Amino acid sequence: MERIAIHTNAAPSAIGTYSQAIRVGNTVYVSGQIPLDPATGELVDGDITAQITQVFDNLKAVAEGAGLSLNHAVKITVCLTDLSHFAKVNEIMANYFELPYPARAALGVAALPKGAEVEVDAILAA
Repeated sequence: MERIAIHTNAAPSAIGTYSQAIRVGNTVYVSGQIPLDPATGELVDGDITAQITQVFDNLKAVAEGAGLSLNHAVKITVCLTDLSHFAKVNEIMANYFELPYPARAALGVAALPKGAEVEVDAILAA
């Protein structure tokens, strides 16, 4: 099956050997997004709320770059360096998704790229 790379300037460019997303058939696999400002490539200023919001803005931009929306998400994975922020993830996530919410996994991790406190990836189905 053909793999098609997805790229949008509305989300941060990849900072390594990966694509923002890959479409295979009707499924789009979105790479993990950290709270990078797409314009500067740097972490957003602010607290964990600002970081989580930027991550979901980035995911939304990549989904839209694939011609979809976050409501096409069937699975997301949330990585946090401090699991005490999980309630904030739930609060902010509700602004980006509609029922039925996607399946989700949450992981506590020791560190994330560029010192980010949160990273989220997604699988979208058209």
